[in-house]
Amino acid sequence: MSQNSTADRRPSSDADVCVVGSGVAGALVAYTLSSRGHDVVILEAGQRFDPGNRLEQMEQSLRPHGSLLDIWNMGGPRDQYVTSGGAYYPLNQTRVKAVGGTTLHWLGITPRLHQKDFEMNTRYGLAADWPIDYEDLRPYYAAAEQEMGVAGTQDNPFEPPRETDYPMDAFPASYSDTLFADACDELEITMHSTPQARNSEAYDGRSQCVGFSTCIPVCPSGAKYSADVHVRKAEAEGARVIDRAPVQRIEHDSTGETVDAAVYATPSGDTYRQDADAFVLACGAVETPRLLLLSESPQYPDGLANSSGAVGRYFMDQPIVSVTGELEQPTNQEPIGYHTRESHQFYDHDDPQPGSVKLVFENVNPESVVRPMLSGGDMTSRENVFDFAMGDSWGDEVLDKIESNYPNNRVRLLANPELLPRRENRVTLDESKTDDFGNPVPDVSWNIGSHARETMEFIREVQYDIFDELGATIVSETDLADPPPASHKMGTTRMGTNPEKSVVTPQLRTHDLDNLYIASSSVFVTGGAMNPTLTIAALALKAGEHIDNAL
Repeated sequence: MSQNSTADRRPSSDADVCVVGSGVAGALVAYTLSSRGHDVVILEAGQRFDPGNRLEQMEQSLRPHGSLLDIWNMGGPRDQYVTSGGAYYPLNQTRVKAVGGTTLHWLGITPRLHQKDFEMNTRYGLAADWPIDYEDLRPYYAAAEQEMGVAGTQDNPFEPPRETDYPMDAFPASYSDTLFADACDELEITMHSTPQARNSEAYDGRSQCVGFSTCIPVCPSGAKYSADVHVRKAEAEGARVIDRAPVQRIEHDSTGETVDAAVYATPSGDTYRQDADAFVLACGAVETPRLLLLSESPQYPDGLANSSGAVGRYFMDQPIVSVTGELEQPTNQEPIGYHTRESHQFYDHDDPQPGSVKLVFENVNPESVVRPMLSGGDMTSRENVFDFAMGDSWGDEVLDKIESNYPNNRVRLLANPELLPRRENRVTLDESKTDDFGNPVPDVSWNIGSHARETMEFIREVQYDIFDELGATIVSETDLADPPPASHKMGTTRMGTNPEKSVVTPQLRTHDLDNLYIASSSVFVTGGAMNPTLTIAALALKAGEHIDNAL
């Protein structure tokens, strides 16, 4: 991994576009614009990891003291934050600051939003409508699937209309999916394939998935898409990446109508101003509003592009509803990733409650016998790496012991219920705590409303019904009173046509500043119950097109 502190991090001269952030949104905007002849510079707060080291990173993650935070250099003074809402939000476990962003440790699941997600107020009188509809985004969805490489099959009767086949065939159903199939047939629950940006065959110069089943925290083979793929493509088109260059503030001209520069710091302690004709904030639903709030000025005392007061508001994620059970048979034969089947049967509905929810049939990886071996066994007794299983045992007794300690008989159901945007769910600055540059840290205030809680209770009953039909014994379940988030951060700089209620236009340009654009899940008006990354990618391609036209 690169820790180069002597690289040339001085600004680029004559840049057409400065992109802040190199996750999937920043990478695709940068690639779109650089491939159309524009001079692009990317400022990335984190470091660049060498793709050639990912097998080593996977091995590191399997070791007893390996952690997600260590593998991707997350946490520490750079990533300080607080959480003050009714529900704790573990921010550092939901994001990566590095070239490629959080796609370095995602599952790769890429469903489209459904039509109703764009029309929540018109259909149900809930939340707000997007200023664009599904048909507006539909061609960009298709382009995003091609760029990322999505494996899927048109076997989902609930899927919104699409124009083309997926770039690759879907993965076959996992063994545990086949166990769920009969129970779902009895309950008339339709299972279908899961679209995902993971290669079911060689695609775009990357290998077929070989089934390490370590998509999170790291894909060693490169079969799973990560945004550093398009960072490298942008560089091949002439774009420049300055890593370890956290942007401190965005500065505007004397009129307050145009951004002049992005001011960034470097590991050597220098501070620079990057000038450009256009600026794109692509740093997610927490750092994007934080940067705008840090960029207050006499013209914008409440934060840049915040004349509406909406910057930081309407923060969304999706709570996880999970149930784990045991069967009297093996359940995880030849694992091929986390999950390959889900159901959108409970997504589109006539009534406003319960809300939409996506049901996932997870391919549970049993606790590996390798992990305690890597830990060195019971070092307190004989310092024998096999002591964890053997002790004084041998032969069949050892096998029985391993099978008892590491059962391969578990199944799990997950669900993501939609969380409606709430004005009081927001990202603000906590002036009492600062990062290693002296900037106030983000405060994520997150509460789960009654609509989402009713939806969680609804899908929990569906999960119980499936486990009853399956004959499984429930061994654990998430607490509905305090569910973990799905790491799908959205909202905080919402899109709209009314500058008094929104931050960006349907063209992803801020209402307040002529050359400042936002490409991020932060522009989502509602989040639905689908994984957001494909929609982020589609919106980034749309933003790139608008910026290209404006330059």
